[in-house]
Amino acid sequence: MKYVFLFLVWLLISVAGRTQTFSALALVNVNSTYDEQNPLISPDGKTLWYTVANHPQNGAGKKDLGDIWFSTWQGSQWSTPVHAGPQLNDRGYNAIAGFSPDGGQLFLFNHYERNGVAAKTQGISISKTTNAGWSAPENILIPYFLNRSILFSGQVSSNGDVFVYAAEAYDSRGAEDIYVSLRDQSGRWSEPKNLGGVINTSFQELSPFLSADTKYLYFSSNGRKGYGSFDVYFSERLDNTWTNWSTPVNMGSRINTEGRELFYHTFPQLNLALFTSTQNSDGYGDIRFYVDSIKSNIPDTLVKIVEIKREELTGKDAKFATIKGTVINSKTGQPVTAKLNFKADSLYSALSDKQGIYAIRISSTKSYTIVVEAPGYVGILEKLDIHTFEMQQVELNFKLQPAEIGATVNLKNVLFQVQTTNLLPESYDELNVVADLLKSNPRIEIELAGHTDNRGDAKQNLKLSQSRVDKVKTYLVSKGIAGRRIHGKGYGGQKPITNSNSEESRKLNRRVEFTIVKN
Repeated sequence: MKYVFLFLVWLLISVAGRTQTFSALALVNVNSTYDEQNPLISPDGKTLWYTVANHPQNGAGKKDLGDIWFSTWQGSQWSTPVHAGPQLNDRGYNAIAGFSPDGGQLFLFNHYERNGVAAKTQGISISKTTNAGWSAPENILIPYFLNRSILFSGQVSSNGDVFVYAAEAYDSRGAEDIYVSLRDQSGRWSEPKNLGGVINTSFQELSPFLSADTKYLYFSSNGRKGYGSFDVYFSERLDNTWTNWSTPVNMGSRINTEGRELFYHTFPQLNLALFTSTQNSDGYGDIRFYVDSIKSNIPDTLVKIVEIKREELTGKDAKFATIKGTVINSKTGQPVTAKLNFKADSLYSALSDKQGIYAIRISSTKSYTIVVEAPGYVGILEKLDIHTFEMQQVELNFKLQPAEIGATVNLKNVLFQVQTTNLLPESYDELNVVADLLKSNPRIEIELAGHTDNRGDAKQNLKLSQSRVDKVKTYLVSKGIAGRRIHGKGYGGQKPITNSNSEESRKLNRRVEFTIVKN
């Protein structure tokens, strides 16, 4: 076990009529060689809840993405952790999203499996205390909820009316974005709303958490100027649209390091903040805490903002950056050995190892097309405009979908001129990835699906979508793929993936997909 780094070694904090002493020893029983995540303290201050990934005592053993554990306060430290049991944990990812004010209800991430059958829906659940313990979680319906990522983090406010979360959904700008869903007076939850471009980047935004008055948002990001891979930031909500935010501010060197800081949660009644960090950890992520007796004019912040100072790089190092991250199976979370090509006017290549980890040093003055491929998986294509970042390290994580029957892939970089079947030049790179998949797997057959938004004449939309499918098939055949292996149908605007109330959502509905129908 390790000793937790603490900025103020001893501080007495009075809570609930008793005195708790937090010190560098307080978490000695909690942190382990496994991955500790999402630390939360119950409203009465007596229980520390958190998630542990890949622990052999989890429901699915070392392959388990995370089960809920808890410790109780013993006067000077937290007790030896206890697994929360099968009622709160299934074989999926399990974590706590929040509490009711009296602690009698737990909001939980994901919908739960029943009788060994995985849930077919997504969202959050709720469990209540009973004389026999926690009740079986009940699913909460959030319309149009979608999370393509294996990661799921966020918070339900204490009044149960606001849910902020990070997910890869219909209109995500790259990887995970931060969204909000609001509960109305009738108890119904709203369709999720993306918080917008001030908060979300083309990289990952994770573990959002709101101040008690819901005015300030804390979150982690690897898409901004920071100390390391993921840093913690805060931003002020400027109105009730939930899309108008102040420019996010880095929480500074008292929280952020060269490691990965996530799950920054504040507990103002304790003058305490909990978060996780990989810096100087003997596991993957350890729980850390920060205490500050100096009052701030920002509710719940608990830290003074520290300006980031960087050395001016000169010579050859000023023109290069290190890209690192992981490649995993999108369904199981297991590591994948893959080839990664970063292409600009030069080609840089890397291989992920048996743990799915890769690192590559590339020129930082160019824009890249990234292709990630592995045998038995559907290759993916991403864009990286690195010269817009003043960073010497960037973390990029990739999830590859197994090439199996039923796998559906949205070709988000395959684009057409408006109201025509003319492919835009940037479409060919991704179509070449599809062609490579079919060449490498000669038994695979795919079905293309063309979609438009629902504006205009429905018959014309149907005709246009079919013509675009035919255009894509023609291109793949020109690359040596037998036409009999490619089926296709245009659906016009019949199958939207989101509403068409804005140009942004209409753009998402205009898409080409393929599904593997034979392997």
